Amino acid sequence: MAWSIAQVARMSKVTSRTLRHYDAIGLLPPAYVGSNGYRYYEQEQLLRLQQIMLFRELGLGLEAIAEILSGRHDSVTVLRKHHEWLQAERERFGALAQTVARTIEQLEGGDTVQPQELFEGFDADRQARYEAELVERFGECIEAKIAESKRGMSTWTKEDATDFTAGWKRIIENFRDVAAEGASVDDRRTLDAVDEHYRWLCRAWTPNRESYTGLGRLYAEYPDFRSQFEDLRPGLADFVGDAMAAYARARLS
Repeated sequence: MAWSIAQVARMSKVTSRTLRHYDAIGLLPPAYVGSNGYRYYEQEQLLRLQQIMLFRELGLGLEAIAEILSGRHDSVTVLRKHHEWLQAERERFGALAQTVARTIEQLEGGDTVQPQELFEGFDADRQARYEAELVERFGECIEAKIAESKRGMSTWTKEDATDFTAGWKRIIENFRDVAAEGASVDDRRTLDAVDEHYRWLCRAWTPNRESYTGLGRLYAEYPDFRSQFEDLRPGLADFVGDAMAAYARARLS
């Protein structure tokens, strides 16, 4: 028996967009493609999808999952490495929790944040990679924007920093909710959600149409960002990237 991509999407709660992406990267090819151009899946592919979903629940990235399923790496070895990473992340989040606790304590006393305290517990190497990726995409113009952003953030209070960090969580959850409602990328609800993200981003730097579209591609393609969206909802990273491009075309110059 074979099931269409739409049937598999309904059964698994994995979007058709995500299934097409899995096919494009060779992670989950369909059993065959019909004369109508539709993908069809059989029992073997459903079982493979179940394995993919299990490993995603454990927090593994698509590349690691592909290595396990292809037999290039022993699943225990990969999971052991992932366990080490989770422990390191637990320590990092512990440091972040302490930073937030100190922030709350000092906010109650009205103290102003010291610049170096804003980023305790944050991954400086990861931030550097993001900045390098943006500079590679947009050149020196974005490098100047990054420097401008850092100068502006150096005057923030602890409350500013805490609110900015919390804003990111609210925004990506809002994207998830809009996508779950079935809104298209150029739907008013979607554009309003993107507008909230754009206004949040403008607290640090103000992108134009080109750089904002590029940032959307970065969210969709860069593993660290993509996993944040995909963990909330499969297919969300591509949805957000497309929605940001639609917003840039409609509202930015």
